[in-house]
Amino acid sequence: MINCPINLFSQQEEKIQRLTQSINNAGSAAQKLPYAEALIEEVEVLLTCESYSEENSNCQYCRNISELRKKTANLVIKAGRIDKQRNA
Repeated sequence: MINCPINLFSQQEEKIQRLTQSINNAGSAAQKLPYAEALIEEVEVLLTCESYSEENSNCQYCRNISELRKKTANLVIKAGRIDKQRNA
């Protein structure tokens, strides 16, 4: 568990978990697209945290996890766009 000094991680984590579950439950890649886009917005809140401290390991973990989630969401978006074009 990440112990965020301003409690931002736990606030965002709930939203991120719901969106991740929605992505996992969506049938096609195109159906996952809006959830992945929303996920990036929620992850960006963590990536742009003004209280980020390079010296705080919790901040470092939060940033690393958030970067991985953003990369994953971007891959889902790319797949969703390809799927959408193919089915158009």
